[in-house]
Amino acid sequence: MGDVVSSHLDENRRGMITARTRDVMKEFSDVYEQQYAVALFNSVRFEIEGGGGTQSQLLHRKDPLAGRSIFSGSLFQYLEENRKWRNRFVSVPNSYTISLFESKTAHERGLHPKVTIDCAGYKALTSMEEYMELINGSLPGIKAKASNSPFIKCATQFPLILWHPYARHHYFCVMTEKEQKKWHAVLQDCVRHSNNGLPEDFTVQTPAFTDSVRLYRQGKGHYGTWDMMCGVPPQILANLVMETLHPELRNVIAPRLNGKMQQKQRNWMLISDAVYKQVLSQTTGQYEALVEACEAHRGSLDARLRTDMDQIVTSKEHVSSKIKALVLPKAEQLLRTSIQPYISSILEALMEPTSRGFAEVRDVFFKELVELSKNSLNGGDKDKLGDQLERLSMLAFHPVKMQSCYEKMEELNLEGLQQRFDVSSPSVFISRAQILMREQMDNAVYTFEQLLHQSLDAQGEDNMCKTIQRCQDRVLKKYDYDSSTVRKKFFREALLQIIIPYMLQQLHPSCTPELPRFEELIFEDFSSFLLVENMYEEVVLQSVTKDIMMAVKEAAVQRRHNLYRDSIVLNNSDPNLHLLGETPAVDWTSKFGGDEPEGAVRGDAEARGSGRRRKQVVSMIQLDGLPLAYESCLEVPGVELIPEEDGEVCECKEEDGGEEEEELGRLQEPKSPDSVDEIRDLINPVVEMVVPVPKEELSEVTNGTESVTGTVTMEDGLEKEVTHVTTVVEDVPRKSPRDKTYPESILKELVGNKNQEADEEQQEDSDIREAMEEMEMAVQEEESERMTEPSAAESDCELPSLAVDSGSYYDSGFQSPTNDGLIEPEPQPITNGLNGEDKVIDPVEVEVVLA
Repeated sequence: MGDVVSSHLDENRRGMITARTRDVMKEFSDVYEQQYAVALFNSVRFEIEGGGGTQSQLLHRKDPLAGRSIFSGSLFQYLEENRKWRNRFVSVPNSYTISLFESKTAHERGLHPKVTIDCAGYKALTSMEEYMELINGSLPGIKAKASNSPFIKCATQFPLILWHPYARHHYFCVMTEKEQKKWHAVLQDCVRHSNNGLPEDFTVQTPAFTDSVRLYRQGKGHYGTWDMMCGVPPQILANLVMETLHPELRNVIAPRLNGKMQQKQRNWMLISDAVYKQVLSQTTGQYEALVEACEAHRGSLDARLRTDMDQIVTSKEHVSSKIKALVLPKAEQLLRTSIQPYISSILEALMEPTSRGFAEVRDVFFKELVELSKNSLNGGDKDKLGDQLERLSMLAFHPVKMQSCYEKMEELNLEGLQQRFDVSSPSVFISRAQILMREQMDNAVYTFEQLLHQSLDAQGEDNMCKTIQRCQDRVLKKYDYDSSTVRKKFFREALLQIIIPYMLQQLHPSCTPELPRFEELIFEDFSSFLLVENMYEEVVLQSVTKDIMMAVKEAAVQRRHNLYRDSIVLNNSDPNLHLLGETPAVDWTSKFGGDEPEGAVRGDAEARGSGRRRKQVVSMIQLDGLPLAYESCLEVPGVELIPEEDGEVCECKEEDGGEEEEELGRLQEPKSPDSVDEIRDLINPVVEMVVPVPKEELSEVTNGTESVTGTVTMEDGLEKEVTHVTTVVEDVPRKSPRDKTYPESILKELVGNKNQEADEEQQEDSDIREAMEEMEMAVQEEESERMTEPSAAESDCELPSLAVDSGSYYDSGFQSPTNDGLIEPEPQPITNGLNGEDKVIDPVEVEVVLA
């Protein structure tokens, strides 16, 4: 495929792409340098004059994910290079990038990932139908049906696809619908976080950049919202370049693509990805140089601002008054005829799903606290309480538990309004509201933690349930107030994002030509901080702000969506609470789990992010010592419970019913690690031996245990002292050595039977069966390579495997990992399995207990 890219992207065309990117960045840089000075003026003025909105009632956590990772598990990934599926271990750190490793061992060893995916600009899809709708728009005139599967033959019926309009697509799949839903929630959270890449803490760079992008696009005639404002500034700038470059290249290259329809689409995706990478590399370097140059002049600009702030503000007010005289009559006429009749309908469309989403956040938080109170009331031990509080602290960042809140916002529908006000899609508002939901959930959880910790230090742990409920009531009241404030601010900003671009577009023909004459009213010394275009937009914004504020106020008075009225102010309602805002996060596992090692709770950042279960937001459900039935993503927890320890897996399985049992197949539950039998076996090891007894002596042998004194020679030549001999007699006919069935042959036969059953179930879907056969052939090829290189530590896992026994794991007929590299393993008699069934085929079994 490299030949396809190089043939269509020759040196001349790459030079053209470089030149086009350089031209866009040059034009953008001119706008950014102007907006940087304006943003610095606004920031310094706000700092001097003060101001701000209502006071938040909930506490804010500075770095909630410090030392955490979001999730890790296994997925099947489609490799386009050889068109095969491979099992990959997936790690999602707190940066929300997706790292794909060959195996879990490679991740634990700290090896570099095979692939790292930055999800900015992507969409997480769960069906080929959705994917094909997007693909069909990539090349005009070339259409394909979803049933054709032009790029991949999905190995299962549950795909997961990351789609990007310009960059490479990524294909995954899982074994069950339940896994698909949970993985989809994780991928959506990665996309949501990555798209929100502009930090609000940068009070100069962020507004300067956003205003520059908006003004640049307006200069090209693109008003309204832009759904590719995704990621960090270099990515957004790359999208800005590709917005015009991509269609031009497509029109030139598409007619020259050869092959069938599927091949044309696949080749175009490869070409598009290569172009995007080239553009992104250029925008990254040039944007860094631009910011560095602006920051170098920040000191001198700041000094001038602080010296002449009064004169600059006076000059701005004078020029603004002149612009108002020109713009306001036209703006008010436009408001009366084309905007005011629609404000209430736009607001109602925004309020309905947003309020349901924030109400769901409250319900999820309340249910978690109710479960916490129940367990404390039922006498749960401190270790369990510490685990519950530890999980509660990461509730806002648990994509599965927060999914029900996010789904409410997905119902936002602006159909009819989008065409009138040039709204490209509601995704901008959906993502913003979901980010605000997560922030409010984390604020509520953090405030509850601090209040509970303060109460426990002051009152002790005698009446835990009552203390929890008292803190819960205080936090819920604060959440109701803060969520109302946050939603009203979101509604105002969303209305401005919808209405202002529309007004600017309508006023452009009559007002914009008149603006240059106002520039002569600005002193030259102040011209860097006062731009006529910015003042003109502020006048337009002020003209509609009053109507928007009144509409939101009327909605709050109606109380339809649980909005507080503006007259209700809770300033300093709980002054002692804000004294806790600077205290570090509470470590509940160390507070209530005193027996836990220090390293497991307070490890450094590297140890915390290495995949430890206790420091992972979404925990893994995995039976220690046993393989997973499908080597897929069964580690993803359910919404109801997130088991952190093996002992809680049973409860989760009971709640899920028979579904989990079908997924786990024949896997057996592990014994308790501190069971009496296991401890006894560790102290007094047991050696099991099979001794054949002639028929004439069989009647004299009976079951029982007797104490003896003697020694026995082991296989390694060492002599061990024998204290007890237990005899078990089995009435099973003997077989000749030729007919003797060894463990390996039995296990291989079982694996073969299971594979045959699986093949029969896949007869209905020929595409899936073919994909499975390709994967199985690849497994056999890798097995042959493994036999020639027995020292290889790990290899890709092709197909879902069947767990035959807890002691050995066979992957599509592979030998157990404990026997890797052995061509002819020494036969051993099969002893009792975990399920308690006798598998001994010889008439007598003797257990020898060694001291």
